[in-house]
Amino acid sequence: MRRQFLIVAAALLLVGAIGAFADEAVLIDFSLLKADIIEDPVQQGKLTQNRATMIDFSSTAGASYTEDQKKQMRTSLAIPNWSVVLASSSRSSATVPFSYTREAPVNQDAKQYAVQTVLGIRVSFPLEPFNSWARITPPFEIPSFEPKADVADDGTITPKAAGGDDPANARLTRFEGTYNAETKVQTALGVVKNVGVIKSVAVTVKGLNFPHGLSLILKDQDANEKVIFMGYLNFDGWRELRWDNPQYIRDVRNRELRIYPLYPKTSPFVKLGGILISRDAAHEGGDFVTYIKDVKILYDKAVLDPVTDIDDEAVWGIVGVKEAERKRIESQRFGNSQVLRYIESLKQEQKSDFTPSK
Repeated sequence: MRRQFLIVAAALLLVGAIGAFADEAVLIDFSLLKADIIEDPVQQGKLTQNRATMIDFSSTAGASYTEDQKKQMRTSLAIPNWSVVLASSSRSSATVPFSYTREAPVNQDAKQYAVQTVLGIRVSFPLEPFNSWARITPPFEIPSFEPKADVADDGTITPKAAGGDDPANARLTRFEGTYNAETKVQTALGVVKNVGVIKSVAVTVKGLNFPHGLSLILKDQDANEKVIFMGYLNFDGWRELRWDNPQYIRDVRNRELRIYPLYPKTSPFVKLGGILISRDAAHEGGDFVTYIKDVKILYDKAVLDPVTDIDDEAVWGIVGVKEAERKRIESQRFGNSQVLRYIESLKQEQKSDFTPSK
């Protein structure tokens, strides 16, 4: 009788331990977003786009655009393309021009992340004593279902046929990145799918003793945003700021069981919507600088990896139609602004000195 009791107790402990394990993924690694293709038309020798994350919005452009203008509708998640948006009360000619992102190479003799490139953030907060914030956002909403593709040196995108020797990577879309079978960690380019409950979130950041707060903005499949406060940056050097979900239930017996519908419902996912820097009125304003290496998540799967006998999308194409509509809307918002920026850059005077008088 005692032996049977021990067996049952061990089984219950095993069931309860299942909830303690979660999948790990690098939601975004900024060292993979270095500009490596397409030279700047004005500044010779300066590369402007990231090959792995190139997106072409010109397919929905009107006939009034020239070919050179349509080429400007090709963009990527290259670090310099990210935007810094200040709170409306903080926007002025003295703050907006000095709030931007930049590639920050790590020294080769550094103890951590040597020779890698990280996201550098500069924010110019007002000097006046009032609360403020700055939101660092990608140049476009990261696509959830962008198919794999080959990208040429000029930014031309050619869709790649599905399949491959590695089934785990073959089913991942382009911005889901790659899966390492040895480490069992997925390294994504901004979106991770099949996410049920998030257990923990971590961000690797270099602080410079500023008292400002750092939060992450995560978006789900229903476009709902969740702002997660990670901590304050009042430290020097690299540190991993971590948030543990206080509502995460480890024991599966205490969970509310939920079944997610499959196709054409998208599997639940999470994507990076942005980074939020908050400044308290009591703290000093002015220039603020920090660096971010990556964002990681621990999560439970929404559904176990299914083995399907039929390619639902190939038969019905429902998800593809929805994605095409999202891309069309995004192109109207982003493509037009890119063309206007391109035209403005051509009109801009590049000289800083006058020609000497004769």
